[in-house]
This record gives sequence, C-alpha cells and structure tokens, in this order.
Amino acid sequence: MLFKPQKDVIVACDFSDNQIFDFLEKFQQEDLFIKIGMELFYKFGPDIIRKIKKKFDFKIFLDLKLHDIPNTVFKAVSNLVELEVDFITVHASGGKEMMMRAGDAAKNSTTKIFAVTVLTSMPKKSLRKEIFTNENLDSVVLAYANNAFDCNLSGIICSVKEVRRVKNKFSDLLCITPGIRYEKTDIKDDQVRVATPEKARREGSDFIVVGRPIILSDDPLSTYQKIRKEFTRTDL
Repeated sequence: MLFKPQKDVIVACDFSDNQIFDFLEKFQQEDLFIKIGMELFYKFGPDIIRKIKKKFDFKIFLDLKLHDIPNTVFKAVSNLVELEVDFITVHASGGKEMMMRAGDAAKNSTTKIFAVTVLTSMPKKSLRKEIFTNENLDSVVLAYANNAFDCNLSGIICSVKEVRRVKNKFSDLLCITPGIRYEKTDIKDDQVRVATPEKARREGSDFIVVGRPIILSDDPLSTYQKIRKEFTRTDL
C-alpha cells in the first residue's frame, strides 16, 4: 500500500455544524485536501462526507483514529471505505494485528491507512506519568512507525519533531504532521509539539495538517495559499 503522492496541505475542518459548507465555498478554485474528524463525523455521520463529495471535488482525510479489537476495526474500515475517502486513521497503539486488519479492509479500495503514533498534544513527560512507559518519545514514535511499516500501511501521523528520525529509517513511510503554527501566533490551544510550515518542509513531512491558523484567519483562502506555497516550494 506504499505510494508517493505530492506534498500537500490538509485543511482541518474542525466545525461542529454546517458552517463547513460556507467555509469550503471560499476554496472552490483550489485543489483542496480536507480533514474531517470526530467533531463533524460524530454529529452528522457518514452523510457529511457524502454531501461534501457531492458539492466539492476535494480529497478527504477521515481522521477517526480507530482503536478497538482487530475484527471490529476491520468491519469499521470496511464500512468507511465505501465513502471513498482518501485517508483513514487508526491508532498505532492498537497493535500490529489491528493495523493489519485495517489494511486488509482497505486493500481493494483506493483508501490509504495511516497510523497515529503519539498525539501532538502530548508532552514528553506524559508518556511516563500517564502512559506509564520509560521509553523516550522519539523511541515510541519510531517503534510505532516500525509496526506500521511492517503492517504495510501507507504512513503515520506524528509531529514534525519526529519526522527526520522516521524518514532516516523508513524512507517510504509517509508522515502526516499536525501541530502547524507560526512562531508568532495568538492562537491558544492544546497543541504542544508544534512547528512552522517551513520547518515541516525542511524536516521532510509529506503532508501538514493545518486547522485553526486557517479557519480563524481573517482571510482563510490567502492564509491557506501562503502556507501551501511555503510548504510545497522546491526552489531551495
């Protein structure tokens, strides 16, 4: 299931209501890649995906972070691929059997499976105090990346800070990196391991996920275009 797409910016559409359609109207002329997460999906269900696909020709990253017994995840992914989304996430901590079953469910579709490693909202100290592991954060991410690679998944979700180590060992494994912020920002949120679009490009991220910096911008379209230009530039 490994593949090599072009680098891109994925816009996290973290809305709790139908504001998403007004927002997406601003991007009609763009080849947009959007992320639909739990907030929208759990409120509106699969119909939100169908409506977006019918109205806009955008790529969709369905970020539900599936984490359950292998057979349940297999059945869940089997249902979700019918929506013809581009990416679906599972939690790497669910284990190799679960990830393999997710991959099995998607193998006859165009949907790619990505494994979430350590959430970008989680600081290093939380691994020891809350997850109860003495391993350092980089080692945990690398171990999860190894498992995702062994399960033939397309890639992982990690912070920009871990990308270089992952890429050095698994060059074909794609890295989607949330937590994208500019160094000077008034945005207050729960992201901890953050980086700029330029830093993500230099470290080797394949996709960056950007939500609030675009959504809360006075001009979402121009902010998106600026971030995309910085991240995808090839003249350096």
